[in-house]
Amino acid sequence: MEQFRYFRTTLMHKNSIQEEIKSRLKSGNACYHSVQNPLSFSMLSKNIKIKMYRTITLPVVLYGCATWSFTMREEHGLRVFENRMQGKLFGPR
Repeated sequence: MEQFRYFRTTLMHKNSIQEEIKSRLKSGNACYHSVQNPLSFSMLSKNIKIKMYRTITLPVVLYGCATWSFTMREEHGLRVFENRMQGKLFGPR
């Protein structure tokens, strides 16, 4: 068996985390798009938007990350996701 799905986490025979992170980022994007309308309200403060992001989207992406062994490539992918989400929430810097 090459891979096994367990509690929404894909366990790989080779202990490769790349596919798991790719799947998590895809789920995080879907989660963001599901709450995109409330987050786009200009009347919401930055603090409220940050709290919504941290309580709704971020846990979807980071679920099970305590067991991941990162390389610089995976860490870079997560940082790109974080920066992209901040750009969507607050606009260009």
